[in-house]
Amino acid sequence: MVVVRREGLYCVPGDFYIDPWRPVDRAVITHGHGDHARVGHGHYLAAAPGVGILRSRLGDITVQGLAYGETVEHNGVRISLHPAGHVLGSAQVRMECGGEVWVASGDYKVEADATCAPFEPLRCHTFITESTFGLPIYRWEPQQQTFDDMNAWWRRNAEQGRASLMLSYAFGKAQRILSGLDPTIGPIVCHGAVEPLNRVYREAGVALPPTRMVSEVDKADLKSAIIIAPPSAGGSPWVRRFGDFSDAFASGWMLLRGARRRRGVDRGFVLSDHADWPGLMAAIKGTGAERVVVTHGSIPIMVRWLCQNGYDAKGFDTEYGDDEAEEAAAGEEGAAPAAAPEPHPDAKRWVVPEKADAARAAGTGDRPAGMEEDGDA
Repeated sequence: MVVVRREGLYCVPGDFYIDPWRPVDRAVITHGHGDHARVGHGHYLAAAPGVGILRSRLGDITVQGLAYGETVEHNGVRISLHPAGHVLGSAQVRMECGGEVWVASGDYKVEADATCAPFEPLRCHTFITESTFGLPIYRWEPQQQTFDDMNAWWRRNAEQGRASLMLSYAFGKAQRILSGLDPTIGPIVCHGAVEPLNRVYREAGVALPPTRMVSEVDKADLKSAIIIAPPSAGGSPWVRRFGDFSDAFASGWMLLRGARRRRGVDRGFVLSDHADWPGLMAAIKGTGAERVVVTHGSIPIMVRWLCQNGYDAKGFDTEYGDDEAEEAAAGEEGAAPAAAPEPHPDAKRWVVPEKADAARAAGTGDRPAGMEEDGDA
């Protein structure tokens, strides 16, 4: 049903791509992060709640919004989009053809939050899953506990007359943090890369506390404020206006001490919009799928574990990246991530060596051996 081509994940019978990284005629987009939604496609199909995000980030594009659960048919493939719980408008792509059902999940998390529709388990024969945090060490605390820690840190800084600078990805993570802040502590200030996305969230019906731009806050009030800014703002001249401040970074990577040291911040808050190890395993089990295809992240380890536990597991080599890492590389919010090096034309598209021969034809759109079941073409 789905193979990897030079342009990206390709639905063979449907003749469309899922989150392609090079320009194509038809693209189904799982969500608006820069490594999944890129400019240059002829026609975009996305979940209706995410259309505003795509337009705000990609500009004038031809995009069709599909309500969650609504079905369209293209070249004999029934396509529907279902909540992924990652960010506003994030979706899993369900594809059905000839009785075979595949689900491409994009990025997802299973813990619900107030800023997007919660993850919906989908029964399928084959499940394509991310593995950003696909190691057993990654296990998140309940988000309310993290929000309580953030508010306690902010309150303590405010009492000491120090501004609180929270560095986080401007789309998705920033709004999730905002939803958990206590606005009685002080002013909430947002960087110019964050505030436009806040407006899109509010227009979509997401409740966020009042926020202001830094130019709208008196210098004296900044001492009790929390400032939400993208990672690229940290260490820049922009932050000097806050005088004495404490900085923090919010990411799943903050679970690792080394990652926090490299960021050079006072505090690290473990908050991710991706599933942790138990979340990944629960999502896979909930699909009932016998075949699992693992993409970006800890592919070899997850594939090996799944194979050892009775799944027919493989890996797809993709060009998707990490949210915060992509933004840091881009230098500013909204910039397209740097293009990955061109793969060698003869490179095998499957990561797992013992499965490479079966998938050798993937780059040409031919069916890999052993997958000639109904609905595969």
